[in-house]
Amino acid sequence: MNQEISLSILSGKGGTGKTTLAVNLALALDNVQLLDADVEEPNDYLFVSPEIGEKEKESVMRLIPEVNDEKCTACRKCVNFCEYNALAMMLDKVLIFEEVCHSCGGCKIVCPENAITEKEKELGKLYHDSLDNLDFWQGELNPGEEKAVPVIEKLKTKIDHDKKVIIDSPPGTTCPTIEAIIDTDFTIVVTEPSTFGLHDLKMVVEMLNNLNQAFAVIINRSESDADYLIEDYCQENGINILLKIPFSRKIAELYSNGKPFVYELEGWEEKFKNLYRDIIEEAFNNERNNSN
Repeated sequence: MNQEISLSILSGKGGTGKTTLAVNLALALDNVQLLDADVEEPNDYLFVSPEIGEKEKESVMRLIPEVNDEKCTACRKCVNFCEYNALAMMLDKVLIFEEVCHSCGGCKIVCPENAITEKEKELGKLYHDSLDNLDFWQGELNPGEEKAVPVIEKLKTKIDHDKKVIIDSPPGTTCPTIEAIIDTDFTIVVTEPSTFGLHDLKMVVEMLNNLNQAFAVIINRSESDADYLIEDYCQENGINILLKIPFSRKIAELYSNGKPFVYELEGWEEKFKNLYRDIIEEAFNNERNNSN
């Protein structure tokens, strides 16, 4: 396997430490590309402080149908075609509900009168800045929009396979999460030693197994008297725990001030470098096992 891999970082729920790991790992390495794919609430920028001007912004567009009422004969073919109920007939007039439209273009194709055209609508934006040793990209869904997947798809077209790619994924097991992690070489699941953390970890592991996605676990807010919750589950299921980040007031204070602790706490830069080497080994072993 190429030593520059694509790594997705995932958690079962928000607030577990996914961003903490993604940012600190990215800043500990060189030749890194960090993509914030948590497009509904991106916050990596708070810790890397990019400078983003208008030239560094890129719109993510989608196509929305428009109906020419003069051509429309109210045949209902477009309404009947739409599986998402984005079109409805009201008093012989087609109504379009843009929020649930999936931009498939099918209604335009089935219209026998060529009464349907398509217009572009901005769904979200991509932001970019090149920092020291870090190529930073962020996707952001516009307020009121619901379709995060197209923004993540567009964001992933910016992946540079000559760099160490780290994708900060949306939490959970939904479609945006799957879109962010799919096709990456390896996934790290960040969890915490609590009953809620274990519950959400189990859901994520089930999803990753269904996707045949290689992964390992990192425990954040680690405590010696609680880690057994995660350790026992991982041991029973053959899951490797690659790192523990301690429950630390100092780390919390740095986080609340937007300061990556890899710069402030001695020894952590080397720990993250060792972590990346362990991830490379895990990804290589998985690739080798799948080829046998």
